[in-house]
Amino acid sequence: MGQENTGRANPGPGKDKPTNRSSGEASSPRGGKRAAQRDPNQGFFRRHPVLTTLAVLAIIFIVIPVVIVGIMYQRQDIPTPESMSTNQVSEIYAQDDSTLMGRIVPPEGNRNIIKIDDVPVHVRNAVLAAEDRTFYSNQGFDPVGIARAAMGQVTGESTAGGGSTITQQYVKNTMVGDEVSYERKAKEILTSAKMTSKWSKDQILEGYLNTIYFGRGAYGIDAAAQAYFNKPVSALTVSEGALLAGTIQSPSALDPFANRPAAEQRWNYVLDGMVDMGALPADERQGAQFPAIVEDAAPLQQNVGDESNGPIRRQVLAELANSGISEDMVNTRGLRVITTIDPEIQNNVIDSVEDVMSYQPEANRAAAVSMDPKSGAVRGYYGGNEAEGWDYANAPLQTGSTFKIFGLAAALDQGIPLSQQISSAPVTSGNITINNSEGMSCGTCSIATALEKSLNTSFIRLQTMLDNGPQDTADMAHMAGIAKKIPGLPDETLTEGGETPFEGVILGQYPVRVLDMATGLSTFANEGMYHKPHFVEKVVAADGEVLLDNSDMEGEQRVNKDVANNLISAMEPIAGASRNHALAGGRTSAAKSGTAQLLDTGNNKDAWFIGATPSLSTAVWMGTDDNVPLYSGGSGGSMFGAMDPADIWKSIMDTSLAGTDYESFPDPGYIGGQAGAPGDSGTSSGGGQSYTGGQSYTGGQDYGYTDSQPSQQAPAEGTGQAPTGGDTGGGGAPAPDPAQDFQDQVNDFLDGLGVEGGGDGGGAPAEPAPPGG
Repeated sequence: MGQENTGRANPGPGKDKPTNRSSGEASSPRGGKRAAQRDPNQGFFRRHPVLTTLAVLAIIFIVIPVVIVGIMYQRQDIPTPESMSTNQVSEIYAQDDSTLMGRIVPPEGNRNIIKIDDVPVHVRNAVLAAEDRTFYSNQGFDPVGIARAAMGQVTGESTAGGGSTITQQYVKNTMVGDEVSYERKAKEILTSAKMTSKWSKDQILEGYLNTIYFGRGAYGIDAAAQAYFNKPVSALTVSEGALLAGTIQSPSALDPFANRPAAEQRWNYVLDGMVDMGALPADERQGAQFPAIVEDAAPLQQNVGDESNGPIRRQVLAELANSGISEDMVNTRGLRVITTIDPEIQNNVIDSVEDVMSYQPEANRAAAVSMDPKSGAVRGYYGGNEAEGWDYANAPLQTGSTFKIFGLAAALDQGIPLSQQISSAPVTSGNITINNSEGMSCGTCSIATALEKSLNTSFIRLQTMLDNGPQDTADMAHMAGIAKKIPGLPDETLTEGGETPFEGVILGQYPVRVLDMATGLSTFANEGMYHKPHFVEKVVAADGEVLLDNSDMEGEQRVNKDVANNLISAMEPIAGASRNHALAGGRTSAAKSGTAQLLDTGNNKDAWFIGATPSLSTAVWMGTDDNVPLYSGGSGGSMFGAMDPADIWKSIMDTSLAGTDYESFPDPGYIGGQAGAPGDSGTSSGGGQSYTGGQSYTGGQDYGYTDSQPSQQAPAEGTGQAPTGGDTGGGGAPAPDPAQDFQDQVNDFLDGLGVEGGGDGGGAPAEPAPPGG
């Protein structure tokens, strides 16, 4: 065998060159060194691949971005502070897009553009302590703060803090907007850096203090001083300045009247920051007292037209917030808010309520909601006759016998037909006997007849037939549209301390809202198709951008069609049997009345009438807000749902439907061998009254255990709390009624039915949250 070629001998012409085993490259006659000298670049990159890769990455990720940033920096224009003030009035219109119902007015009229020298040094320092403690030393942005905020985003650490300096906030609010994107954030940082190079720090701080939002409709530090303390900014104390500075982070949530503990926590943070900055002596900090603020700040919005439009405006504002349209956007983007309110129906609602209320006792109150069952759009709304008063249509109230429709729907859903025969005899347990209103009875009759006569005892028995008793009634109500949670109430609605409701749920024991009852009825009138109730149809910004469009909201089939249509069939005779409140011209309707008793006083406290056609659903409530008996303005005696509330309902429906096509509800399918209400009427007796003569007290009185929660109470002065059925403000329950002996009897009765005692319940909150199922 010959020796292996080592690459040192010349193989001669035409022979292949030997290969370097380590590199796979052809060797040169002198070990490859001359070849490397002839092509130095190729040799360097090949010999140093890591350095080559780093160089390429540096070009891509450092050099090119720096060039781009430099170009963006040079092209970015920095306007004057005056040109960056963009506050605009937003307007609220009826569905016709021409009837103005309200305005949301930024306080440009009372905003004073002030010089930085007019702001006390201690107030300026408070703002720096709250928002940017390195303001006078940073370059418009804080790399450490940005990195900390970015790390918080990655780790999900909510306490990591924000990364925006005062300059960045100013730029965001007046120039680049608040879109969530890396591009927008980069532009914000670049603009802030250039602004810092063009303006003095005092100019930037002055612009910021004149434009930032402090809550209560106050833009600018001087307007904020007036809104919170009724004084100019020059007169603010250290404590007052710290409170204002603290609200900047979340203006509405940190208003002491909205959340005193959170406001005090933020106030302490600001004062401690001032000490850390050397801007406040420690001994002065220790003696600081939380300042008192003006309770009745000027409202942000301005009511237009009838005073009863105020509750509608508040509903609109709440719905905008829940839709992601911030308070700042409302105040700065010049919104045109088109509501679902039909001007004609709204006028009919107001006129109908005011006509009946014109002859009522002074203590009486009323609320009414009209809704399109096919869309969930609120067409008419009356929550009170004061623009900034209590909104009774959005307040939790006991519903009395109107709530029986949900128990009946639950029974139908479980295959129990309308023809189901059920006794209306008194129910006795322990030492208490429950009878029907006015001693009425049908003997043993169909559940459809029991609904028409509103026999409480029959429905107590019906609920015991359900798979899960009262829980099934509550679940059906929630499916139909009764809100599960109302802010101010400690637990979910239709529960007993968050647990299974008592038997009285089917008789209206638990509070819900007039808006909820209109929604639930709408679901049944629309063959079980639920639509979320809403007041806003469309929102368009001043620049033409459509921010919200609810004109074609999809529904959800929550209740079986046959269940809904059979229930509606059972409700069709009720308006005519309720003191002759059938709609004009024989128009078909499905209705129910209800009344809740004022404990064992023999008087009533809540009276309801609800009813719908396929195109309009209306719920009406009447009651008081000071825990006194409810008397009828017409008869002078105790008020029942089939009296004054039914008068309001019929007037609203007749006037609103006049000139429209007559509609019929769909024919119901079979449930348990029965389609629709049967023809029997049972054996009516008791009290000397017959339900054939139009004197039906449909819904009648609901008994003590349905009234286990005390009636409405007036708020304590200075608390900002509405009465039961109230308006915006803090929650809190009114004091319980002292009739505990009667309640003990109630508990005994409920124990006999196999449930826990009724308890004395809790109070209703101030104005609850915006609608939602």
